[in-house]
Amino acid sequence: MATVPLLSYADASPEARAVFDDIKRVRGVDDVNNFWKALAHSPELLQGVWSQVQQVMKPGALDAVTKELIYIAVSATNSCEYCVHSHTAAARAKGMTEAQHAELLAVIAMASQDRKSTRLN
Repeated sequence: MATVPLLSYADASPEARAVFDDIKRVRGVDDVNNFWKALAHSPELLQGVWSQVQQVMKPGALDAVTKELIYIAVSATNSCEYCVHSHTAAARAKGMTEAQHAELLAVIAMASQDRKSTRLN
């Protein structure tokens, strides 16, 4: 259950709807996910986060799939199930294979195990 009401397109301000429209256009989707609907309460924040996501996640020295894999790993470390699911879907849409996903999960598990075993008491 969401702790912040999620704004639908119809309930969002014109400024938030403009950002929703841009997200849908750029991502080629029919609707925005709940993350954006929660941020729509503050159109300025919504626009700022959307701009930052576009800047950071665009292909550069790292390709788009690699960036999504990093996002999944950090989300798993932060125990953000929503982010793990969202970025796993994004990585698949950008070409992540099942073999890459399996290796990623193995690396995350190993890194998590190493962190636990080296913690000082």
